[in-house]
Amino acid sequence: MEEYLDIWNSEGQPTGETCLKDIAHQNGLFHPTVHVWFYTLTPALLLQKRSLTKQTFAGYWDVSVAGHVSAGESILDGALREVKEEIGLDIKEIDLLPIDIRKNINHFENGVIDCEFQHVFLVQLKADVSKLLIQENEVDEVRLFTFEELQNCMHQMHPNYNIVPADMSYYQFMMDTVLKFL
Repeated sequence: MEEYLDIWNSEGQPTGETCLKDIAHQNGLFHPTVHVWFYTLTPALLLQKRSLTKQTFAGYWDVSVAGHVSAGESILDGALREVKEEIGLDIKEIDLLPIDIRKNINHFENGVIDCEFQHVFLVQLKADVSKLLIQENEVDEVRLFTFEELQNCMHQMHPNYNIVPADMSYYQFMMDTVLKFL
């Protein structure tokens, strides 16, 4: 299925243009995405293992739920849709706590130039992880990471798990943010 995205300028403002996701990634066009982080009171963060078929960071552990906002879709609707698609949870708008908007640019060896404005949300996970219904073509598995485990991953000292190596300060930012709400 072809996915169309709204195109934004480098300041994060919509241009009124849309294009296919592949074209946006080929040409380095800015577009909105969502990152929804689920946390528990233990504290821990839910991470997903990206499918081995993903174009970027295949097989790495990443944000609980992440995805592109479709053309014409609101940021909040995109976040709710991605949560339902990727982990099978029906959450409400009120559950989404807006945390940040991060401008992010990544150049990949496969030619993808991913220029995003990532809308970051935090949600308390109240469901049992074993009951989550993962989207098999996007996600291989999900699990809770304690902050100690995540710290070890950030320093590449965890023997079993590799997290997306983009910006390690992002993981620390999310752990610090969760601690503010406990």
